Amino acid sequence: MQKKEIDKIIIQNVKPRIGGGKFPVKRIPGEEVLVTAEVFTDGQDAISVNLLTREGNDKIWKANPMVHMQNDEWSAWFIVENVTDYYYTLEAWINLFKGWLRDFKKKVAAGSDDVIDLLSGAFLIEKNIPLAPGREQEYLRKVRDIITDGRRTYSRRKQAALDPELEKIMDRYPFKENLVEYEYTLKVTTERQKALFSSWYELFPRSAGKGSGTHGSFRDVEEMLPYISGMGFDILYLPPLHPIGLSKRKGKNNSLTPDPDDPGSPWAIGSSEGGHKAIHPQLGTLEDFKHLVRKAGEYGMEIALDIAFQCSPDHPYKKEHPEWFRERPDGSIQYAENPPKKYEDIYPFDFESEHRESLWKELKDVFLFWIDHGVRIFRVDNPHSKPFIFWEYVISEIKKDYPEILFLAEAFTRPKIMEHLARIGFSQSYTYFAWRNSKQELTEYMNKLTQTGLVEYFRPNFWPNTPDILTEYLQSGGRPAFIIRLVLAATLSSSYGIYGPAYELTENRALSMGSEEYLDSEKYQIRNWNLEDPASLKDIITRVNLIRRENSALHTFKNVTFHHVDNDQLICYSKASSDRKNVILTIVNLDPHHTHSGWVHIPQDDLGIEGGDQFQVMDLLSDAWYLWKNEWHYIELDPRVMPAHIFKVRKKVRSEKDFDYYL
Repeated sequence: MQKKEIDKIIIQNVKPRIGGGKFPVKRIPGEEVLVTAEVFTDGQDAISVNLLTREGNDKIWKANPMVHMQNDEWSAWFIVENVTDYYYTLEAWINLFKGWLRDFKKKVAAGSDDVIDLLSGAFLIEKNIPLAPGREQEYLRKVRDIITDGRRTYSRRKQAALDPELEKIMDRYPFKENLVEYEYTLKVTTERQKALFSSWYELFPRSAGKGSGTHGSFRDVEEMLPYISGMGFDILYLPPLHPIGLSKRKGKNNSLTPDPDDPGSPWAIGSSEGGHKAIHPQLGTLEDFKHLVRKAGEYGMEIALDIAFQCSPDHPYKKEHPEWFRERPDGSIQYAENPPKKYEDIYPFDFESEHRESLWKELKDVFLFWIDHGVRIFRVDNPHSKPFIFWEYVISEIKKDYPEILFLAEAFTRPKIMEHLARIGFSQSYTYFAWRNSKQELTEYMNKLTQTGLVEYFRPNFWPNTPDILTEYLQSGGRPAFIIRLVLAATLSSSYGIYGPAYELTENRALSMGSEEYLDSEKYQIRNWNLEDPASLKDIITRVNLIRRENSALHTFKNVTFHHVDNDQLICYSKASSDRKNVILTIVNLDPHHTHSGWVHIPQDDLGIEGGDQFQVMDLLSDAWYLWKNEWHYIELDPRVMPAHIFKVRKKVRSEKDFDYYL
């Protein structure tokens, strides 16, 4: 009977491992994946562990030795370089030579001169010889011969056994006793940089027209591109562009009795003029849209398109495919509801009907249609109200041919649902940022996003406002509140967005007391904005976006470190690039009404500063500079002047003569 090798090695608690290995980790090119695991064996045998990685369709695994940390924990990392999938797993084995060498060194240190110990080492070298290539194989034979040569002195034989080069070669070409492979192959999905770092600007094209109440067009939007690009945004997000239904159309301020000239909600998609693959005729043609996409590209921007899988009662789908909708007991179509609210101008699809296969294929084709017209980024409306399995299907199918496509989930819902949408393929997600106002709330929320397993797959996109969200903070805080939330969104997260021009013009009129709905909301009417208003925040927004673009420390959300301030109305945090050459320190007064001061404690190690060194900080918002020393610094911020500092840290400044005015 053949002797069966016994599994002696345990591999467990491998990280990152999302959903038991079912879902991928997310990265962009240039980011590293740090892999840790607990690996151990019984007895006193020494073990070695490899991290195995491969890219895309490669068949060959690359082995990267893992480093033993402590308490049977091992770690190694690899860098993803391309927009493709990567795979990783582990292998471990009893390293007989490593164990022998460990014990032999102990015996030598204790003064033991046992030839048998040397011969045991030579026996293990013999096992490795066939595994090494030419020159290294020749070296191993030479060492083996020296160790086993009884004519040589024990000292010479011991010297050969302890040669550091021998240990390196034996590690490089090991004989793997009791080799164990980890039972799972884990995956990394790599997306392009905008999946991690992006600045979004939301605009209703129909409000881009000239003159009061004039319906805007794509050509009007093109005329706004220098304005939007000039503020530093790289993604222009447009709500649904499709024909709008007439039946049950909503009027101004969500009225159920619209005037004849009320344009309706863009999310009530579909009319006799077409559905999800059509353009509202007052906006222009498909060719006009393609021209807008190209023109935006000339200004360094991409167009993100809203995808809302719902229909008005007038949508062609209702006539052509009534089987795609859910009937009520009286035979009428079930409209959308969020009790007690009724949305009678919207019919949801029945994603779980027996006709779902044709429905799902058609909805996938909606994405493909707009991809063919130049769109590479989609903001998906209410994805949490559709089946998870549908999104797994459609995103994976699209990514096969278009790995550059990005999906933003607009899912203001329960945390576990938001997190699962990220796991199954959404590149970014809206968050609860808009409602996190205090220092404790912001700190706890950022720590959850960056210090838990969420950091491996959930990419937050911070929006201080949307057409649906005008928070009480913005309603009551005036101009300083808008600046505060802008700075927080743009520096805490690496992706953020604003709904404009409402944001830069500090629109804060609510529909009613306690409501987060805008008065005269653009969702139901055309708004004409005065972009030349001298009170506009466009210059501050431009400066903040320039700071983001020029400082690599702000290109990720994963590197935030909070610092103590002895005033709860002041929040302080730093971010450093991976090489620590770029360090940004942000301090914000969270109270939009009052001046606050306090002492901030910043350990110099956090800034890469040697203890006791003077260092320069330059406020990139005001161009003011300061010479700091030690770890405690006095801060005072008047929200009526500027409620925040965004400091760039310059290290090792010996005196004021060393100040650099052009950081």
